[in-house]
Amino acid sequence: MSTTESTPRTRRLSAVLREDERVTPLELFFDLVFVLAITQCTALMAKDPTWTGIARGVLVLGLLWWSWVGYAWLTSVVDPEEGAVRIAIFAAMAALLVTALCVPTTFADDHTATIFAVAYGLVRFGQVALLGVGARDDPNLSHSVSTLAGSTTFGVTIVLAGSFVSDPTVQLAIWALALLLDMAGPYFFGAAGWRLVPGHFAERHGLIVLIALGESIVAIGVGAQHGIDAGVIGAAILGTALAAAIWWLYFDVVAIVAARRLADAEPGRPQNTMARDSYSYLHFPMVAGIVLIALGMKKTLGHVEEHLHAVPAAALLGGTALYLLAHVAFRYRNVRTLNTRRLGLAIVLVLLIPPSTALPALATLAILTALLIALIAYETHSYGPARDRVRHELARQTNPD
Repeated sequence: MSTTESTPRTRRLSAVLREDERVTPLELFFDLVFVLAITQCTALMAKDPTWTGIARGVLVLGLLWWSWVGYAWLTSVVDPEEGAVRIAIFAAMAALLVTALCVPTTFADDHTATIFAVAYGLVRFGQVALLGVGARDDPNLSHSVSTLAGSTTFGVTIVLAGSFVSDPTVQLAIWALALLLDMAGPYFFGAAGWRLVPGHFAERHGLIVLIALGESIVAIGVGAQHGIDAGVIGAAILGTALAAAIWWLYFDVVAIVAARRLADAEPGRPQNTMARDSYSYLHFPMVAGIVLIALGMKKTLGHVEEHLHAVPAAALLGGTALYLLAHVAFRYRNVRTLNTRRLGLAIVLVLLIPPSTALPALATLAILTALLIALIAYETHSYGPARDRVRHELARQTNPD
């Protein structure tokens, strides 16, 4: 009797270690809540397009990102669609939704800030609790969960304390400290005890990049609400081309190479450390860059013939530069080579921010899109044979004829 009863329980709470494991429908459902979180962060920055507003939006995005990252690691330890875990994931979704709803006024209303902090804590501790259940028969994982519980408690406590501060600037500083300390936990405490399904983990992060790109498309629609004319149509076309270029830069080769590097890494500490650095850490500036681009797009579509002010221009060009720099770091972490082309373009885009404020917004968008397309064309031509091997190697292995 005991053996029969323990089998399904082990299956529900054991690591999902099949190499062909794909992202489940419930995980995609969970990620849909993160769509609202990203939209709310863009709205927060759009409502206050100042340097302080940008800092607030990126900070809140960081807190929400770290919540999402925890559940990306969780689903390598527990099956999210089995037993009570499914209900727990639903509860975490509800808490994350409440957190996202608080974003637009979390720096303007002490009551909302406290609700944000409490809901954020529920999301974080829900992940830790599920990890603890999944790690009960694994001493190494149990130790890692214990250290995570400590850093999570520390970070959430600081966020909660900051929510009672009336001064928005002080609140911003306290929450920035909380995020920094929380994200530093896995770096200082190590990653030896974690379990990981490489293909599943890489796919999950690729999908979150797609979700962020969806926000840039939404920004086109929101920005075009002032009316449809030739300028808006031109900006919408350029915006779509820009989003396609951002997609190409990641999914054409980078995502494939990174996923294979992760799968080929030695299981245990080396693989977990690569996953932590390449995905948990370096995908955040990618997503943040895309969100900043979405903000710049929203402002561009609203006033295509006017020039962009300094902050929206910095969001559009600087956000793209941040995205490219994240790619440079991502490649260096995985293959130890420097992508000088993307690094060079990132520097050019930063240098273009001051003069872009004197140009019509549509012209700035056109220049940015043209530069990215030129980069893609050059890389595609330069790396033609290598690109073909990367993109079609798996297909050749599967169908050698």
